Amino acid sequence: MHRVGSAGNNANSNRPRKEKRLRFVLSDTDDTKHCAGINCLAVLKSSFSDGCNYLFTGSRDGTLKRWALDDDAATCSATFESHVDWVNDTVIAGDNTLVSCSSDTTLKTWNCLSNGTCTSTLRQHSDYVTCLAAAEKNTNVVASGGLGGEVFVWDIEAAVTPLSKSSDVLEDNCSNCINGSANSLSISSLRTISSSNSIAAQTAQCHGYVPISAKGHKESVYALAINDSGSLLVSGGTEKVVRVWDPRTGSKTMKLRGHTDNIRALLMDSTGRYCLSGSSDSMIRLWDLGQQRCVHSYAVHTDSVWALASTPPFSHVYSGGRDLSLYLTDLTTRESLLLCTKEHPILQLALHDDSIWVATTDSSVHRWPAEGKNPQKVFQRGGSFLAGNLSFSRARVSLEGSTPAPVYKEPIFTIPGTPAIVQHEILNNRRHVLTKDTAGSVKLWEITKGVVIEDYGQVSFDEKKEQLFEMVSIPAWFTVDTRLGSLSVHLDTPQCFSAEMYSADLNITGKPEDDKVNLARETLKGLLAHWMTKRRQRLGSQASVNGDVLSGKDITTKSLTHSRIEVDVNAENDSMVYPSFEFSTVSPPSIITEGSQGGPWRKKITELDGTEDEKDFPGWVLDCVLSNKLPPRENTKCSFYLHPCEGSAVQILTQGKLSAPRILRIHKVVNYVVEKLDKPSDNANTDGTFSPGLGGRLQHLAVGDGSFRSGLKPWQKPRPSVLSPDMSLATVRAYVWKKPEDLVLNYRVIQGR
Repeated sequence: MHRVGSAGNNANSNRPRKEKRLRFVLSDTDDTKHCAGINCLAVLKSSFSDGCNYLFTGSRDGTLKRWALDDDAATCSATFESHVDWVNDTVIAGDNTLVSCSSDTTLKTWNCLSNGTCTSTLRQHSDYVTCLAAAEKNTNVVASGGLGGEVFVWDIEAAVTPLSKSSDVLEDNCSNCINGSANSLSISSLRTISSSNSIAAQTAQCHGYVPISAKGHKESVYALAINDSGSLLVSGGTEKVVRVWDPRTGSKTMKLRGHTDNIRALLMDSTGRYCLSGSSDSMIRLWDLGQQRCVHSYAVHTDSVWALASTPPFSHVYSGGRDLSLYLTDLTTRESLLLCTKEHPILQLALHDDSIWVATTDSSVHRWPAEGKNPQKVFQRGGSFLAGNLSFSRARVSLEGSTPAPVYKEPIFTIPGTPAIVQHEILNNRRHVLTKDTAGSVKLWEITKGVVIEDYGQVSFDEKKEQLFEMVSIPAWFTVDTRLGSLSVHLDTPQCFSAEMYSADLNITGKPEDDKVNLARETLKGLLAHWMTKRRQRLGSQASVNGDVLSGKDITTKSLTHSRIEVDVNAENDSMVYPSFEFSTVSPPSIITEGSQGGPWRKKITELDGTEDEKDFPGWVLDCVLSNKLPPRENTKCSFYLHPCEGSAVQILTQGKLSAPRILRIHKVVNYVVEKLDKPSDNANTDGTFSPGLGGRLQHLAVGDGSFRSGLKPWQKPRPSVLSPDMSLATVRAYVWKKPEDLVLNYRVIQGR
């Protein structure tokens, strides 16, 4: 699995501190659909007869969504965006608190009925947080488990209630408990913590609050369940055993053995007497916790069981998993029915009255008939089979070709998602990325604008990649991944500032065509244009209150009076965004980054309000967009020798090595040669740098062994390659020269032209 690196305390390390990354996530659709698999579901039923019911979905795209439900439709009414990695599970605690967990190692809390603002971030886990469990009657109790083998029990009310103390005072103690061990404390004795709606202050991993730690797992935890009163907690994972805990103290009460592979799903009845477990060994087991033993095992599936949901009386269980099938099993009679089959593995189930919501590795969610209030109605249709008690029994039946027919062919309705991007290729021009999604659609993205510029439909990805190949060489200034089902573009300093292009090549009007444009700098300005506008408005209104009149540059300078950033007030066009770098506000990208406090965060660029500062953004980003400061960069120059062709009567212009920008075009070198030949007394600059001039006589430049024979082809080595005037020095070096030694360019004069 993909892992998120955690920053440790490097105070005593001699290694240079790694600067924090900024990445932005692109989308070409509206914000009402998921674009990756759905990991979790939660249903919130209205307590009023005419009230609206809601479904909450958490996705591998890093977001949660709230859906207002009708009988045959669902409308997205809010997107909850703050996690920076997969959302793995979500539960509803109390009346209107939504709790989610993520591969970003955090838990987050939200108001279910809000517009999607995160109310607090809880940090205690050292690795991915994979699962949650909530006590229905003891509404403050939520348990969390993760790949680090940790199980924590949280008093959510205590964890998110602000203290009267200033968060500035409490911040000093924050580092003492991020990865610290948790004590076994009763929930009532736990101290509360500080929280805030601002990005930097949402973190609630410390300030005196420590959740109860249930210690005992030596390996990853994948499943949790808790009874209604919150007096019993069960957990399971890669150790293949079900562990039972007292969540009030974190103490172990028993260990149940029987599964032969990872435990991936757990359920507990309301009283805490019975427990159901689903495993990668394809088995479902029913445990009597009072007797501390397995009382039934059900061989229903032919592959891993990943999801379980039971009827309220705990008489029947719905199960799904890797075999793409949804089954209903009577726990008493052992009768089983195949309700439906899917095209994707089933990840989670949620009963809703007489139907069931099914989440899979696809981005869509389906609602199927289930007869949850009276499941015996389904069995009256016939087609049931008796679940065996050995894991190989269902696999054998499947191999013999007697797989049961599904009861239902079509869902009641579907909440559609958008296809996830599963393949990508950064093209040589370092501005375009070719992608392919799960529907087979191939698209071309322009990274500096965050938009799709061409949708090719369902064509061959490899053939299209070959068609779009360009013989150009531009430094790799960004990286890309598709882990969230969409394009995530990563910018790391100083590497991201290595790529430059001429303004003419970017079709920027109003600038000299030879002006160099730094791609990362202009991309950052485009991304943060809304933030800059909001920042100027906020600081301008503050100045108006004080009776001051500020210019744009004054605003920037005053806003950073207490900052480490020095503003270059003479920088030109410090806030202008060129058309080639304007990002969409219809489908705006989301920024994922972190500053000096609060940990990583995620927001759409149009939701930034101008209050964010160095606590929220990396310092190098603010240096770039506010004061036009770029870090020192390497490899921006290309060294080369300029010699006449062998046997040519043309004079030798210079014996030394020349140096010029990597993006310099060959026609500029030609002009330089012309000018020097017209003025034989002139030589190259004494410092070895290259200053292209203008001339009128046509020249040829070639790369080879110096023996220039006209009419020969570039690939007939060792004969020279005639260079296109539009090639850059970097392109010549990468695609024509292809040697580690310094580039050698040969020139000759074509007479009579």
